[in-house]
Amino acid sequence: MNSDIEGGRLEGRVALVSGAGRGIGLAIAHSLAAQGARVVIADNGGDISGQVADPLVAESTAKEIGDNAVAFTGSIASAEGARAAVACATENFGGLDILVNNAAILRDGFIFKSDPDDFRAVIETNLCGAWYLANAASPVMRAQAKDKRGGAPYDWGRIVNITSSAGLYGNFGQSAYASAKSGMIGLTRVAAMDLGRAGITCNAIAPFAATRVTDMIVPANDEQAVYKERALKLSPEHVATAVVWLCQPESQSITGQIFGVRGRELFLFSQPRPIATLSRDDRDWDVAGLIAAAADEFEANYTDLATDLESFNTDPQV
Repeated sequence: MNSDIEGGRLEGRVALVSGAGRGIGLAIAHSLAAQGARVVIADNGGDISGQVADPLVAESTAKEIGDNAVAFTGSIASAEGARAAVACATENFGGLDILVNNAAILRDGFIFKSDPDDFRAVIETNLCGAWYLANAASPVMRAQAKDKRGGAPYDWGRIVNITSSAGLYGNFGQSAYASAKSGMIGLTRVAAMDLGRAGITCNAIAPFAATRVTDMIVPANDEQAVYKERALKLSPEHVATAVVWLCQPESQSITGQIFGVRGRELFLFSQPRPIATLSRDDRDWDVAGLIAAAADEFEANYTDLATDLESFNTDPQV
């Protein structure tokens, strides 16, 4: 994938990208700017655990992009911080059309060893931060829809949540990270429903790319080690291209969906729906009846406990 469609297709739009100072967020910010969008680089510059903030991370990125970018160096892991980030967009560029929730921290540990404070910190940044930003940005987008910003019908409002295959499959020691990223799927679905009448779409992307997060993965077995070596060495540019695609007018009908990007591969993920049913009309189920019926009807459909690293342990298209 690449983002070489004609520049200027996002002219007039304003984007806010959290975690935009490095990795996938940085690639997304550059790609949106290359398409003509003005971009708020929201990144407090913290390390992968969410500590040791450094404002130069966002400031240097904004300077590199130029006049079409501005840095927001506060944390989005609070409602006040998210509102300030949205205000940064509206005050500097006069509106907000695209929100990319990409900011994430990582504090791994087996469920029986993890610190509750680490769990709360990951949820607060990775999931609550996305909710705070969507909560602050969506009233601005809805007002713009009423004003027919960009023309009628309104088709500029976009929210893209950067989730993870860890939230879909799970991975050893990542109860906090997987919980947050899985929660983003529910957030994506509900935001798509709540904002659909205003013409605002919301989708999720699970990226496969080399980032600070993937660098921190400690393989639990030989298969995962092989996966990390070959499948995670992918440019974040591919993910950025998919984000730009979802922001195009032609993508107005796409909402509430989960995509995966792995090099030149674009996945559309299924979403949980019943695949087998036990039902009886003569009487209530008892335990003995469920033991027998489940073995016959459900057992072949149970989902295995393969991790995301194991499930995608094949060579990507690069």
